[in-house]
Order: sequence, then structure tokens, then C-alpha cells
Amino acid sequence: MSGHSKWATTKRAKAVVDAKRGAAFTKLSNLITIAARKGADPKTNFALAQAIERARAINMPKDNIERAIKRGTGEGDGAQIEELVYEGFGPAGTQFIVRVLTDNRNRAAANIRHLFSQHGGSLGVVMWNFERKNNPESGEIEYLAKTTMPVLPQDHDKVQTFIDALEDDEDISDYFTNAV
Repeated sequence: MSGHSKWATTKRAKAVVDAKRGAAFTKLSNLITIAARKGADPKTNFALAQAIERARAINMPKDNIERAIKRGTGEGDGAQIEELVYEGFGPAGTQFIVRVLTDNRNRAAANIRHLFSQHGGSLGVVMWNFERKNNPESGEIEYLAKTTMPVLPQDHDKVQTFIDALEDDEDISDYFTNAV
């Protein structure tokens, strides 16, 4: 059986799974860091409690959670995480608001600009079509579209591909759209 290695196949599959798991850990770690700025006690900080619960749901190690909390309260080492909001037009004229948690705002801006342009969109002002609401369940701010836009069947794949790209990016913590 020359050229056949079960380990090579397993190794490639494991690398894909590990990369997705690492990206999820990074996103939740940044979310915990931002939430911990309002207080390090999950009993008094509802947003932190929700973020920790989400991290535990994907089996994030306790050390990673504690490190993210310390970074948020200023005790830990590492770069300061910032929360940024970008807005723009996606494929087929859909509107998006993208929330980013990053330690490098220049890299994040270039990355978001590239994502929009790569999928036929551009950064632009769309906040006027969204209403800012506080979600009582998660303690986070959400943006709800005042007017929605139905996506035509021929544009559905383009919009879905763009949404998949947003979800795969490590710095993007959340996005909101008017597409239905």
C-alpha cells in the first residue's frame, strides 16, 4: 500500500478541527475580556457571566477564561482588546453592521475593508437604518434593522458566502444585517 497513510489523513482533519476550535476560543476570549472591564465578578456582571457560559459550552479551558478576565481588568499581560464597529454595504445592496474585538485596529480595518470589497460590497454609512437595542438576555447591544431587504434568489449564495466569511474571521464577534 505505497503512498497510503491513515495518519496523514487524520492529521489534516485534526488540523481543520483545531483551527476552528482555536478561532472560537479567540472570539470568546476577546468577548470575556471586554465584558470583564465592567467588573470581574460574574455574579454582578451579567455580560461576563453570559460570556463565560458560552465559553464553557465549547469546553474552553478554565485557565483561558481566567486569563481573559485578568486581561480585561488590567491585571494580565498582553495587548489591550478594543471593540470597534464597522458599517457597510454587502453583496446585492444588503446592509451590515460588524462588531470587531481586536488588539490591532489597523489590521482589523484593513481586514474588514478587504472582506467587504472581496464580496462585492464596500464600507459606508448604514447606521441610519438600524436601531440600537440592549439585549436583556445577553447584556449586549444589538442593532435591529428598521427596514429589511429580501434577498433575491440569484443573490442568495453571494450573501451567504459573505456571511460565512464574516463568521470565519477571528476578530469579528458579531454582525447585524437587514437581509432576510
